[in-house]
Amino acid sequence: MARILALLLSALLALSACAAPPAPPQLGADGKPLPRVYRIGPGDTARIQYRILDSVNSLREAAGRPPVQLNAQLNAAAATHSRDMSVQNRPWHFGSDGSSPIDRVRRVGYNGGLVGENISETYETELETLAAWMQEPTTRDVILSPDARNMGFSWLQEDNGKIWWTLVMGD
Repeated sequence: MARILALLLSALLALSACAAPPAPPQLGADGKPLPRVYRIGPGDTARIQYRILDSVNSLREAAGRPPVQLNAQLNAAAATHSRDMSVQNRPWHFGSDGSSPIDRVRRVGYNGGLVGENISETYETELETLAAWMQEPTTRDVILSPDARNMGFSWLQEDNGKIWWTLVMGD
């Protein structure tokens, strides 16, 4: 029995040595590794939404603002706009039907008011996008608004990896 076990262990070691090493990273003209495309899977929605919610609330707490909560209606408004920006192939606040952020929030049945909407066309992660929004006064003001109580966050990722992010804050 010990011989069989030793033989199996030796065979397993030999087979594991045959595995191909991982491919080296592709390098850019500067000799640095090229970035990998951030891919969002179908099961990642809740994880991403709660990660951004936790991050937004940490920023709000540091600024002395009350926390916000995710709102399904605002998530729906954000998802609609992310899809629409992709169809239009441009990041802006108006839908292909001429709708404004206020129109989209009303369409989904949200009873509160719109505080603001942040959008982005990027290949960056949600946290990199949040960091970029925090660098700009107008988008930072939406995130840190003392009036905000609810948040919607969604995206659309194209096959090439481009992501259209939308964050909606409501009171």
